[in-house]
Amino acid sequence: MEKDSRPKWDNPTQFLLACVSYAIGLGNVWRFPYLCQMHGGGGFLIPYLLMLFLEGLPLFCLELGIGQKMRQGSVGTFSSINPYLGGVGLASVMTSLYLCLYYNIINAWSFWYLFNSFQSVLPWAECPINTNRTGPVEECERSSPTQYFFFRETLDISSSIEVNGGVHTGQALCLLLAWVITYLFVVKGVKSTGKVVYFTATFPYFVLVIYLIRGVTLHGAANGIKYMFTPKLEQLANPTTWINAATQIFFSLGLGFGSLIAFASYNEYNNNFERQAIAVSLINSGTSIFASIVTFAIYGFKRCVCVTRLLLLNTFDIAEDNITLDTALDWVRELNMTYPEKFAEIADQLQTCDLEKELDTAVEGTGLAFIVYSEAITNMPLSQLWSVLYFFMLLMLGMGSMLGNITGVITPLRDFKFFSKMSNELLNGIVCLFCFLLGLGFSTPSGNYWFTMFNDYGASFSLLFIVFFESIAIVYIYGMKRFEKDMEDMVGHRPNWYWKIMWKVVSPLLLLVVITFYIVGYIQGGTPTYHAWKKDFDIKLHIV
Repeated sequence: MEKDSRPKWDNPTQFLLACVSYAIGLGNVWRFPYLCQMHGGGGFLIPYLLMLFLEGLPLFCLELGIGQKMRQGSVGTFSSINPYLGGVGLASVMTSLYLCLYYNIINAWSFWYLFNSFQSVLPWAECPINTNRTGPVEECERSSPTQYFFFRETLDISSSIEVNGGVHTGQALCLLLAWVITYLFVVKGVKSTGKVVYFTATFPYFVLVIYLIRGVTLHGAANGIKYMFTPKLEQLANPTTWINAATQIFFSLGLGFGSLIAFASYNEYNNNFERQAIAVSLINSGTSIFASIVTFAIYGFKRCVCVTRLLLLNTFDIAEDNITLDTALDWVRELNMTYPEKFAEIADQLQTCDLEKELDTAVEGTGLAFIVYSEAITNMPLSQLWSVLYFFMLLMLGMGSMLGNITGVITPLRDFKFFSKMSNELLNGIVCLFCFLLGLGFSTPSGNYWFTMFNDYGASFSLLFIVFFESIAIVYIYGMKRFEKDMEDMVGHRPNWYWKIMWKVVSPLLLLVVITFYIVGYIQGGTPTYHAWKKDFDIKLHIV
């Protein structure tokens, strides 16, 4: 494709929102809060923010700059630097393709939960009745209603990765819907994507603000927020804390997939990508912290409601079935009025909720998004409303990231002469259909195990190598002085000392440290294992 005929964003705001929508995804909601909990609450913010300025921001700016200069996808960009470097761009395309195959199944789960939210009683609020109608399903009783709904009703999960079965019809239809919407978002290329990002980049903030307002008013929420911002500085001496901070910044910004290079290639030549890189990086990290405040407020609420129920049952002569998580706070008000003296004996314990037990069992990923959050939602008044808002927010976060993922595949393909002759509608449709058909495997009973494998290995370690070679290619092969002049042509000034030190020394060295850590950890980890759901037991087991 000729560069002069290359499509462009309608304005710089569209590019900024596209980067925000892509970078701010599910990891901001379900991984960053987990890392805060694991590494000392507020203390984790210290290495996290340091790594933002030492690694994340410089590499983010570097990708935007080379994409805007070359005005090609990842393959064309690195082939232009040196024909032998085309493999770096091709590796980006393959990694984005791997991500596309499994990422939309998360959006399918969000659709599934969203549709099931429009019921008088949320289906994960209580266990279903067994076929004999003599009581709840035993598998649900052994675990919990939220776990049962996710693992059995949603995934219909098998006992191991070797045990397979047919496609889950409901999940397959939700996956099809997710890919149809993805196709509609990119059907006209950058012209349609530029319109969609106005919504996908802003709506999640609307929901997070609503959840924050609601969260801080919940009983026990203040304890959760206090726990988050109380630093455990001893965690700073733990090397794993720093490594996790570096990898979280790296992956949350979406480096190495070729999506940022593709987005930047549609910019005007004189667009100020430096200022936009700073803005997107700060917005991304700010969103992670913001989402963590909401999450810890819900942790505090969930823990304190459970403690309240147990205290009331142990103190007063009340049948266990009469006090549920939904009615615990109503019982507090009633018993305080009826038995004020006896209630005063446990008042101090109700005011102070120990979060250690709750946070010791805190989870990340799908466990946090679809189990912990959904359980907390069932304890809120108007739970259907909160459920719809939450899962629609998850959907927008996922779809926004999918725009970048699929663009990281389509843009490099369009730069090839063979594909450049195809219309946007045809090429984008072929890519989406291909990904959908291969992605159907994730909707089978063993699909969640394959999802975990792809998520842990398909688009993680490889990205570190890709970005390392990207930085070496741009700074040392393309040339730092040459890139400085290009930046002066594009934004009106040469990079300052901060950019040059980060690009030439600090960021590549940090990448080498993280790569080394990953290799050592993989070797020392022994044979990989995975969690398997056993319906005859109430826990998930490690199976080799």
